[in-house]
Amino acid sequence: MKKQILLTFGLAGLLTFSACSKEDSDTPQNTNNDSVLVSNLYAPQDTDYTQNPPAASGPFVKFDFSTGATTTSDTDWDIAFRGTTILINGGSSSGILDAPQRTGNAGAYIADGIFDEINSINSGAFAQDGPDGLAIPTGSGNGWYTYDPTQLTILPIPGKVIVLRTADNKYAKIEILSYYKDAPQVINEQIALNDLRYYTFNYVYQDDAGASGF
Repeated sequence: MKKQILLTFGLAGLLTFSACSKEDSDTPQNTNNDSVLVSNLYAPQDTDYTQNPPAASGPFVKFDFSTGATTTSDTDWDIAFRGTTILINGGSSSGILDAPQRTGNAGAYIADGIFDEINSINSGAFAQDGPDGLAIPTGSGNGWYTYDPTQLTILPIPGKVIVLRTADNKYAKIEILSYYKDAPQVINEQIALNDLRYYTFNYVYQDDAGASGF
């Protein structure tokens, strides 16, 4: 069974949504290992191109898998998005500007394979954010995406699945499908320049801390 959560909002919508904590959210919870589709999670960033390399700033959009919703909580979050950068609520600061404080025990690794067929959890593979890098690497070809400088496009790498230990030691697996609003099949120049930083992804949440698979 697949559920769908539509998170379509611009900056004004984000400000309105952020007034609600996860306890206030009416988003259906997912605790039955169903696959959930999240559409248009907007993760904007500010970029200072006068610096070399360009410097990114701005708040991260935090997501809590136990509620299946974004959250403004300082502690109850599992994963956070800003531009192409993805943080987890585990480890320590990596020096990224405006990053939220890690208060949980989240870990992550990238598994190769088909999303529906990745059913086991490799507990020894989990890494955390820290001064030496992020658990989910950033940069073209390093983690979940590639960047095409001729087309100016960010494209998820097929067969890359993020396996996450959540902040409270549950599990999730995530397949990023698109970085553009409404997940278009064809990305033209207008979309590449104006409709970016909208995540669409599948996930499965496993709420059993002792589980070895999904």
